[in-house]
Amino acid sequence: MTQRTPHILVVDDDREIRRLVSRFLTENGFRTTEAKDVREAETALGAGKFELVVLDLMMPGEDGLSFARRLRAQDRIPIVMLTARGEETDRIVGLEIGADDYLPKPFNPRELLARVRAVLRRAGERQEPDVKARIFQFAGWTLDAARRELRRPDSALVPTTDAEIDLLIAFVERPQRTLSREQLLDLARGRQAQLFDRSIDVAVMRLRRKIEPDPAKPEIIRTVRNGGYLFAADVETRA
Repeated sequence: MTQRTPHILVVDDDREIRRLVSRFLTENGFRTTEAKDVREAETALGAGKFELVVLDLMMPGEDGLSFARRLRAQDRIPIVMLTARGEETDRIVGLEIGADDYLPKPFNPRELLARVRAVLRRAGERQEPDVKARIFQFAGWTLDAARRELRRPDSALVPTTDAEIDLLIAFVERPQRTLSREQLLDLARGRQAQLFDRSIDVAVMRLRRKIEPDPAKPEIIRTVRNGGYLFAADVETRA
């Protein structure tokens, strides 16, 4: 991360929760801006620079899922979602549209703080030299690990989330090897992420939609029964 204090946008229609989150994050070294709905959030994003968005799922007017989907299509800013609905299907939907982490209400502010720090740490790691300034080529596709850019065989840039890039890097660094979900969670997201295994399945599904000629019959990222996943394409690497 940069030397500036991380600035977090807290978006929630519940005034008490919004203020609780904002106050707790501020007490722990962050700058915060509050927004009660999507309109205020868009105004704030247009006026300032933020390192992360804490976003409520259920809000009047445009909901958090719709906003996150639009935000992810144009920006890689990390998103931590909050929702009163804690079922696994809702968590999967949040991850599927590109959220970096997910926390059901009611939640412990300390857990939210831990998740925010973990997401910011992962976002900061991609700027460090250890991110590996390498370019990977496979099946006509090009992945620039340093710039975190994925390009199609026709050189067009493909919109990707941080989770997708992290997972793809884990795969291309270990082609032709079966990787379990636990290994992929550790490699792509880090031990501090505390995400459930299903999130890997969601990220793989999103990647397949983008890089497979036929996502229903994947040839690049193959499922290994009782094993996990295998990146079957040949990979060439250059600095």
